[in-house]
Amino acid sequence: MLINELSKKTGITAHTIRYYERYGLIKGVRKNEIKSNKYYHYDDEVVEKLQLIRDAKSIGFTLSEIKQLLDAWFSKKFNVAKKVAVLDEKLISIDEKIKQLKEVKKLIAQFKREVEENDC
Repeated sequence: MLINELSKKTGITAHTIRYYERYGLIKGVRKNEIKSNKYYHYDDEVVEKLQLIRDAKSIGFTLSEIKQLLDAWFSKKFNVAKKVAVLDEKLISIDEKIKQLKEVKKLIAQFKREVEENDC
């Protein structure tokens, strides 16, 4: 399928799809039998990758982490243990962010109390 159809199928803009391609997350292919244009064509695996990218971004994965995730899921070089390790790294990162956010929340609550008590 061409990029416009891919965009409609995934709900991801063509501009974003091209960005992901430049970043190395997905790859389109040019069909050798078509000489009149230089359009890239995409298969169902690219649709799956884009859906994974969209879902991973929505839960806070960075593009670098998503690249690792795609490598883990779509290459044969990652075994189950490596796939689990990639997910474990993200869980540790999320726990650290939660800890940091709790600390920030505590500070803001403290500042709020000080403002209310001192009528600042």
